[in-house]
Amino acid sequence: MAIPSHVDYLIVGAGIHGLSTAYHLAADLKARGQAGSKSILVVDKTAIGAGASGIACGVVRNNYFQPAMRELMAQCVEVWESDMEAYSYHPVGYMQISPDSMFEDVASIAEQQRQIGYESVFVDGEKASMEYMKGLFHDWQAKGITSVLHEKKGGYANNTRSLYGLAGKAEALGVRILTGVTVTGFRYDSGTGAVSAAATDKGEIACEQLVVAAGPWAKTVWDMLDLPASVDIRSNGTVHRDVPMWVYWSLQEGTLGVDPAMQKTNDGNFPPVIHVDSDQPLYSDVDGSLITDRMWGIYYKPDFHFNGVQGGAAPYKVETDPDRVQVDPYGVDSPDFVVGDDFVHMWTSALAHCQKRFEGQIPKYRDEPSGGIGAFTPDSFPVFDTFRENCYFIADSNHGYKMIGVGKLVAEELTGSESELMKPFRFSRYAEGRLHPVSNSPFPWS
Repeated sequence: MAIPSHVDYLIVGAGIHGLSTAYHLAADLKARGQAGSKSILVVDKTAIGAGASGIACGVVRNNYFQPAMRELMAQCVEVWESDMEAYSYHPVGYMQISPDSMFEDVASIAEQQRQIGYESVFVDGEKASMEYMKGLFHDWQAKGITSVLHEKKGGYANNTRSLYGLAGKAEALGVRILTGVTVTGFRYDSGTGAVSAAATDKGEIACEQLVVAAGPWAKTVWDMLDLPASVDIRSNGTVHRDVPMWVYWSLQEGTLGVDPAMQKTNDGNFPPVIHVDSDQPLYSDVDGSLITDRMWGIYYKPDFHFNGVQGGAAPYKVETDPDRVQVDPYGVDSPDFVVGDDFVHMWTSALAHCQKRFEGQIPKYRDEPSGGIGAFTPDSFPVFDTFRENCYFIADSNHGYKMIGVGKLVAEELTGSESELMKPFRFSRYAEGRLHPVSNSPFPWS
């Protein structure tokens, strides 16, 4: 395989962010009458969508407690809607179904969605919530629900198809994508410290601008660039010293191998993506034993790409063997790649807790790759920023696949237009104490 000795833009990673950046950068250059004047190369050590993007659940939502995340996701939904066929996008909507402890948070989200013109319906109260859900699913039976936020936009996309759709759009505009090329290090300008070239296992590639979109391998490339291993974080007048820059969480997702049509609504249509947080005791659908009496949460949807009902639950921190996870979080030998029996038992029991149709379905759970390892930042929110003068680093903190619009904003920033939507995600927020608010959700990214 021949690799170019020099490119204008070198993008590391052929997942959702790398491909979106490449496509939108090429489109932006074309709109400026500069098509063909700048070379854009995407490299990936394995293949298109071989990491997190390729096995992502595919959920697209605006349901965030943080204003900056909510505004950014509204932009991302617009990008998903801009070419639904190429992106294999299904705009079925999204539902956040919550207990009383989350009521104020969800009510705030609903109000702020209204303010930015993002269409949603907010249902207030336990009786009204039960009636609303039974109007959708006749067998709805989850107790203790006091609010429902039904986003009319959002939904999900089929991950592999969307990635190849992006790749095709990028290549049609002259982007070159090379897979099987592993970045092993960088060379720097002796005066400015800017990245002058990337070393790979296929040879050196000089570049004018580097974009890192490595997903779970963010720390690996971060370390190659000699960026800080820890940060000081200012919060409420206190400075927390030497907080590790990266932490890994194991994402718990799976598929129930039933006909996706099993999850149709009362009117025979496919439903919104369902997300349930609950403070009710969760009992086993197998033997009735108590699984947990703490806050729990799940999400699920019918999906023909996964050929079943697919979804997940709250992740857990990876506390053991971090070096192995950092080297190859999606390696076939990684013990953290396949979800455990505890997840299967909990998730299928939670499905049955919510809807009667899922009772007794645990034998149909299908063991296949889904979820994986996520590389999270100190506050579990993305970092989008420039380092070493010319390295734009996209660290999505596992908010990734749904954020197809980030690549569009990165492309705009690379061509000179600073984005207001990206400013709240700069690395400097840690030292300056400009942190995102945290909700009462059991999920770390909320």
